[in-house]
Amino acid sequence: MTHLWVRAEQRPNEERVGLTAEGATALIAAGLKVTVEESHGRALPIGGYRDAGCNIAPENSWPDAPADAIIFGLKELPEDGTPLPHRHIMFGHAFKGQHSGRALLERFKAGGGTLYDLEYLVDDGGRRVAAFGYWAGYAGAAVSLKCWAAQQRSAPCPPVTTYPGKDALLKELSNDLDGTGKPRPSAIVIGALGRVGTGASDLCTAMGITPTRWDMDETAHGGPFPEILQHDLFINCIFARPSTPVFVPKSALSTPRNLSVIGDVACDPDSDYNPVPVYDAATTWDTPAIRVHETPPLDVMAIDNLPSLLPVESSEDYAAQLLPSLMTLGDLDTGVWRCAFKIFQDHIKDI
Repeated sequence: MTHLWVRAEQRPNEERVGLTAEGATALIAAGLKVTVEESHGRALPIGGYRDAGCNIAPENSWPDAPADAIIFGLKELPEDGTPLPHRHIMFGHAFKGQHSGRALLERFKAGGGTLYDLEYLVDDGGRRVAAFGYWAGYAGAAVSLKCWAAQQRSAPCPPVTTYPGKDALLKELSNDLDGTGKPRPSAIVIGALGRVGTGASDLCTAMGITPTRWDMDETAHGGPFPEILQHDLFINCIFARPSTPVFVPKSALSTPRNLSVIGDVACDPDSDYNPVPVYDAATTWDTPAIRVHETPPLDVMAIDNLPSLLPVESSEDYAAQLLPSLMTLGDLDTGVWRCAFKIFQDHIKDI
């Protein structure tokens, strides 16, 4: 019997989960065994999983799970260097040249385990079968606007936290912007036709901002892109890859510009292909933005778990997208799981 073990997230401020109680019900009905760890921070209560017939395990007990269990989480594991013998489903961030990725792959190599990276579960057309992109863009645009509003008050962006729903976020953000006493800023979204860019554009629209929407056609010439510097906000929704152009080079820091806030929703600062190389580390919930230039000011927002600001909406949306693939876990040699395993094999062989 295929055994799916849903672990508690161990990263601070991470309240999302990739399986709802309704999804667990469907998996159990299909013949899978489902174990869900207790969690002090998960947005969806444990009672629903218990009622669905899941086994309930103590928080963070996954290292002692049966050897045949498939461990399912979202964000990264604690960086303690321990070997990883299980099969894991998660966002590993290990296949695009990230410097921390090699350490993770070394742990899989040492333990004999396997990584099925959620980013690489794709359909026949190469499109992800499930993504948090929309809510990442939505929340990322919101925090970027909060940074801009704080900047107008000559103050750092205050810490952010989770919201019970998007209406609470919109109300707070509207108050922030109205409190500046200034017109709404101009914004440009690059990657506007994708899930992330759609979410960012929708948030801007909800705040009375009509963003400039760019996608592949507008960026195909490879730069430079002086138009970005003419906007108050730039929201990057393009994930780093070898073909991604540089949107804001370091030279832009001392160039005349209106640009004062960059929201790097894609957030790949340690990639060799970072398209926003004016910063080199993700920001945090406690410190949402870093200042990379003083006069005129330029702040960068680069939180790498943005959808967790809206954990209920993002969990329910993502889980619904992923469930059809989880239903096929009984045959890991086909479909999206076979493709993800091949990618893992291609990278682990160099370790």
